[in-house]
Amino acid sequence: MYLILLPILFPILAGVCLLVCRKDLSRKLLTVTTGTCLVITGALAITALTRVKQDFTLFYLTRTLPVYFHIDQISILFSLLTVIVFLCAGFFSFAYMKHEQKEKRYYGYYLMAFGVLNGLCFAGNLITFYLFFELLTLSSFPLVLHTGSKEAIMAGLKYLFYSLCGAYASLFGIYFLCQNCDTLTFTAGGVLQVSAASKDGSFFLFLAFMMILGFGVKAGMFPMHAWLPTAHPAAPAPASATLSAVIVKAGVLALIRVIYYIFGADFIRGTWVQTTWLALALVTVFMGSMLAYREPVLKKRLAYSTVSQLSYILFGLAVMNEEAFTGSLLHVLAHGFIKGTLFLTAGAIIYTTGKTKVDELRGIGKEMPLTMWCYTIVSLGLIGIPPTGGFVSKWYLAIGGLAGDIGIFRYLGPAILLVSALLTAGYLLPLTIRGFFPGTDYDYQTLQKREPCPLMTIPILFMTILSVLIGLFPTVIVDTLTDFVSTLI
Repeated sequence: MYLILLPILFPILAGVCLLVCRKDLSRKLLTVTTGTCLVITGALAITALTRVKQDFTLFYLTRTLPVYFHIDQISILFSLLTVIVFLCAGFFSFAYMKHEQKEKRYYGYYLMAFGVLNGLCFAGNLITFYLFFELLTLSSFPLVLHTGSKEAIMAGLKYLFYSLCGAYASLFGIYFLCQNCDTLTFTAGGVLQVSAASKDGSFFLFLAFMMILGFGVKAGMFPMHAWLPTAHPAAPAPASATLSAVIVKAGVLALIRVIYYIFGADFIRGTWVQTTWLALALVTVFMGSMLAYREPVLKKRLAYSTVSQLSYILFGLAVMNEEAFTGSLLHVLAHGFIKGTLFLTAGAIIYTTGKTKVDELRGIGKEMPLTMWCYTIVSLGLIGIPPTGGFVSKWYLAIGGLAGDIGIFRYLGPAILLVSALLTAGYLLPLTIRGFFPGTDYDYQTLQKREPCPLMTIPILFMTILSVLIGLFPTVIVDTLTDFVSTLI
């Protein structure tokens, strides 16, 4: 019964112990301790996931509001992604953080964020989810401002301001839901017993829209996206990887829980809320791709890319049919592994060469061939080239959009996704082309092989392989997701 709490409490307590420990630990002891805690947390989370439909009430905030945990299929998907990315980025950081200061503080907050994310995945009702959603902002905020530079501090404050504003907008909706729902426990099909056509239904549509905007802040949806391209480049590369691959997915998970488990898809379908949500998602897809295409700094380019790619997922959720929803969940996995790899490769390049701009990296493929091959493979996945997982997820998103009863968005959606894919090729592949084919005027005499150490290359290689395996063997995942999605649509 208490097994569900262990992957939440253990890393949080381990992180707190690191933060309050006044003794200066040797670097070796610090990395061994942190690595052990990461592995134990991952093992505890996977063990808990084997107990599907396990639930546990920790305590009651009021007589009717329990802090309640429950594991279902959506918990499994997001928790597995969290475990894999946090382990890979964590071990990558053991090498990368050598040139950073205050490693103990970094690892302390990193472990705490890991535990909080597990709590978010295992939350069984809206109140518990909201508590961990706020805790996620507070535990990940120090990772953004870790370097202590003026840029990092301003980026951290921007992240904090946007996240809290979004969370409070969502809290506004939760207040009224508490008064009008018999329960806030996540239930397939929703728990709200109000018709969208009724007088009260108009007000609850407004609440649903406020919660989409509020939780959409974490997912970088327009018009509350500006924090993301500021925060990601300021954070250390492994923290950027977890932010882009996992932490921003908290916004996606929030929207799934609120729309499909509280309001219900039938309440939103065909209303102005669905139309506006579709429009905002597609604006974000196109805008993020355009800004990424024009951005010269590598990590900031990848951050704008995250803005765009997350709204692929939001578009699929807003279409509200099985194919699009399945594509969204597939893209959660594919984008998580791809973008985690891209940020880790960017970190490996910065750590090895000290260069941060794309134009400075001519010939980098000759110097770091393994790293750049991984970058190239996952870039093809983000564009949507087979046989990668990105192709499968975008295929389902496109056919879901074409099959949806969503008016003009039925054609506009797939068209914008296609344009965005072309722009994605335009901002990712030039680094590959110039990296492997620097031209005849490149000074080959100064060329030196300088691949990063195994602690960096193995996590990059592992997530690259996972992103391809999703595309090579999608049947099992798709069948499982389709069966699950059918219970919500």
